[in-house]
Amino acid sequence: MSTSTDTTARRPRSDAQANRRGILDAAAAALASDPHASIDTIARRAHLTRRTLYGHFADRESLVRELVDLGAGRFNEIAGSVHDDDARVALATLASRLWDEASRVQVAAAIALDETHVHDTADALAPLRTTVLRLVRRGQADGTLRDDIPAGTLARLIEESARMAITRLDVASPEARGLAVRTVLSISGLSWRECVELLETHPTILDGAE
Repeated sequence: MSTSTDTTARRPRSDAQANRRGILDAAAAALASDPHASIDTIARRAHLTRRTLYGHFADRESLVRELVDLGAGRFNEIAGSVHDDDARVALATLASRLWDEASRVQVAAAIALDETHVHDTADALAPLRTTVLRLVRRGQADGTLRDDIPAGTLARLIEESARMAITRLDVASPEARGLAVRTVLSISGLSWRECVELLETHPTILDGAE
């Protein structure tokens, strides 16, 4: 007897979770087509009423912010997965894996890394930024990265170059990943020849492999 009651009690929560996921997926798809897509557009794409959507999100900004948080959370997970004693290899690997993730959900990545939302979500992206700063300091200490710029400034320049690559390059282009990675390495102080040599020596970087 309790099984039927429990199942009935669980169903609304399950439906609500499915609706919420559907709204987030619809929002990502709608914003990919139109960065200014309205709540009505997102609700229609999710096959829900505007009222139902507002039952999950107070307004458009709260919906966008959840997309930002989801994107930031995934970026932070990727940052935690990068381990290499060579700061150059670690930075290149990080850039490649971030590109791989962003190419799948570029709209969420673009929103998360957009200048306005970067400032709004500094705490959410803190683990990623901490990783980049740590790698910069290590590379400056062992002479593999440029040290004519303070570590904090260089880390921010690397972040900005990665942001521009992710949000501006055509993800469908087969050269895009390599260009994004080489951009990060160039900002870090490597010459174009050194970038080529590093990537030839570590070919799995551009495969997005571990």
